[in-house]
Amino acid sequence: MDLILSSTSSSISHHKIFTGFSSKQDSRHGVEQFGSLNLKAMPEEKALVVTNGSSNNKIPHVLTMAGSDSGAGAGIQADLKTCAARGVYCSTVITAVTAQNTVGVQDVNILSEESVAAQLKSVLSDMHVDVVKTGMLPSTAMVKILLDSLKQFPVQALVVDPVMVSTSGHVLAGSSILDTFRQDLFPLADIVTPNLKEASALLGGLQLETVTDMRSAAKSLHDMGPRNVLVKGGHLPSSTYAIDIFFDGKDFYELRSSRIQTINTHGTGCTMASCIAAELAKGSSMLSAVKVAKRYVETALEYSKSIIVGNGSQGPFDHLFKLNRKKSSTQQLFDPSDLFLYAVTDSGMNKKWGRSITDAVKGAIEGGATIVQLREKEAETGEFLEAAKACLEICRAHNIPLLINDRVDIAMACDADGVHVGQSDMPVNTIRALLGPEKIIGVSCKTPEHALKAWADGADYIGSGGVFPTNTKANNRTIGLDGLETVCLASKLPVVAIGGINLSNAKSVMELGVANLKGVAVVSALFDQECVVTKTRKLHELLTETVANVGPAMV
Repeated sequence: MDLILSSTSSSISHHKIFTGFSSKQDSRHGVEQFGSLNLKAMPEEKALVVTNGSSNNKIPHVLTMAGSDSGAGAGIQADLKTCAARGVYCSTVITAVTAQNTVGVQDVNILSEESVAAQLKSVLSDMHVDVVKTGMLPSTAMVKILLDSLKQFPVQALVVDPVMVSTSGHVLAGSSILDTFRQDLFPLADIVTPNLKEASALLGGLQLETVTDMRSAAKSLHDMGPRNVLVKGGHLPSSTYAIDIFFDGKDFYELRSSRIQTINTHGTGCTMASCIAAELAKGSSMLSAVKVAKRYVETALEYSKSIIVGNGSQGPFDHLFKLNRKKSSTQQLFDPSDLFLYAVTDSGMNKKWGRSITDAVKGAIEGGATIVQLREKEAETGEFLEAAKACLEICRAHNIPLLINDRVDIAMACDADGVHVGQSDMPVNTIRALLGPEKIIGVSCKTPEHALKAWADGADYIGSGGVFPTNTKANNRTIGLDGLETVCLASKLPVVAIGGINLSNAKSVMELGVANLKGVAVVSALFDQECVVTKTRKLHELLTETVANVGPAMV
């Protein structure tokens, strides 16, 4: 999967991203600040889910303002399910109650302006809402009520899904609302997410039949004031791909994925916008949130293509598809800070010192390892799988992510938290399609081009090196500290340094002070030692001290 940059003007470039049907955001940190309505600055750290009754932790919170769908495929119901699936709290303001099912929309009952205003005030005055997402806004008065409310109770971001035409083609809002959207709502939106029919209506009936048309539409919509535009091309004629166009005012990003042949597509637009809102609430950048949402929808469609709900021609899809995969409830979500001390096991070293792989993992975790990768080149498949399962139990008990090197089959069989692959291994988009959106994928990279491709393909982090010569990998070209710094500066993903790193040189690595260099990955320095615990603890102490001295750049 390639990232293609083609200049369309001196200030606008085009990025083609083949996403597959999967998910992960670029990073939970380094979030862009949202402008408009004096919106609050995004938190530098991800919000945390309340546990053990604690009231001190912030829960990511989305408020959705939309219509109720009695069939539960779209609208408020889709928003609630999407946010729940993405681990975000969702409150609601209902603008209309619809009677609809898989056959169509039979009735629309618009709520009073007083009721909508009361719902907004009730939630915003009491709860700490991060992001507001709008769907069906059936009157100009409701738009103005929303904007007045946001002036009184600012939020971090406003996601506008200009619902006028449902996926099935039913008109849900009249043309009278168009001017209000253009003049009042769009200038305050951080992103608007129209489908082709809605984009056409907003642009005076302009026909949108090609990707070029979609890009022109995104530019024209951006001129109306929103900071970002996502034109969804699910209905694009004669396309073998599902193509969406994202435009941030400077660059175009073409997000492609394979079309999923299914009738269960009701609510895809609501779901896409809600997922974007959820990821923004968790601290993602805008482009990252869009990529996650794209993959989430594609994955949900894939898992739902054969389910049957109702007798009509368009059914809903399963937002909670991961329930069908029987995943462990303790699946580790990726946090770039997990890369701080990355322990990579080696079967040869374990045999040399007469220790099992589980003992090696226990020792590394006890010493302070923050993530573990099983790199067992000599192990037989059956033996490796059983060892991986045992190591996963250890890691889950300590809330430490466990990744498998290269072996996607082992990762799938034991339900590991993810995989790490090299440049010559299975492509990231293929891995993502196999593992789904929740799993962690890391890629070894030596060059800025490798790093850029890893980001475009949907990896979660890169391992850059070898920084120094190492005996664990034959003929491994080293890039040195200068090469590492070059890759870090080019990378849009968090980076862990790899290759020949030990107690004598780890300090020099972390003293580079590059913001997205999150830690070091080590093999021999931990596992080719008599006592894994002691060596891991010493390295952890050294890294902690170095980062503290380097200062804010490493945060």
